[in-house]
Amino acid sequence: MAKTLTVTGMSCGHCEQSVEEALEAVDGVESASADNEAETATVEGEADTDALVAAVEGAGYDASA
Repeated sequence: MAKTLTVTGMSCGHCEQSVEEALEAVDGVESASADNEAETATVEGEADTDALVAAVEGAGYDASA
């Protein structure tokens, strides 16, 4: 199941990579991709939405479901 989060604070490819790595570390995530221009991150898998938001915030960005 795909979930899309709104992520603000990303400004470059390194930011996208940081968000993707944080999301991929969450249990249940199969893959993650971030897009700084669209201010979104898309996650494939069965991860808990609150855990995804917390992971992005832990990486230093603002996120909402």
